[in-house]
Amino acid sequence: MPEIKGIKKLTNSKYLNLYQLDARNRKGGKVDYYVASRAKEISDMKISTRNQKPDGVLVYSLYGEKRDRVVLVRQYRYTLDDYIYEFPAGLVEPGEEFHQAAARELKEETGLDFTPVKADPMYEKPYFTTIGMTDECCATVYGYASGEIDKSRLEDSEDLDIVLADKNEIRRILKEERVAIMCAYMLMHFLTDEEPFRFLDAD
Repeated sequence: MPEIKGIKKLTNSKYLNLYQLDARNRKGGKVDYYVASRAKEISDMKISTRNQKPDGVLVYSLYGEKRDRVVLVRQYRYTLDDYIYEFPAGLVEPGEEFHQAAARELKEETGLDFTPVKADPMYEKPYFTTIGMTDECCATVYGYASGEIDKSRLEDSEDLDIVLADKNEIRRILKEERVAIMCAYMLMHFLTDEEPFRFLDAD
């Protein structure tokens, strides 16, 4: 079994840090491995805590009287120097419950109000995002959005448009646009499921 001998913190940033692992592979060979983490200290990394407390939250919300549109954001990301379609999302603040974080983030990014739906815990538990490079994990909260779009709460660092996408627009987006993978999978289900949130019911 591979082994981690030590960890070195390489950066000191507010939202994301880089850590270097002194590791051994399954045959004992030396491995230099780098991990991006939301953790501010080594003791807060998932390697140390062994928990899956959510760093962030994704908001999968339906909009309209018929609940036939999905709330998306088309957001500029520096990693691409381009715009990409995503669910509204953000970090869970210290001491904040992730359902509360979902409602807060949707309001801040879109101006819309959020009513969560009850879901089997296995659908809301935090899952890891891109485990090959980060220990970040995020929970998904499902529900319904209402109200009017308002971008006045956006931070200066956020550049995004709010999109209320019906099935035709979702098909176009999946065919033609850049889409975050976690969002893309949910949109594929939305296209085929008559009742998008039926899968959330416990068996």
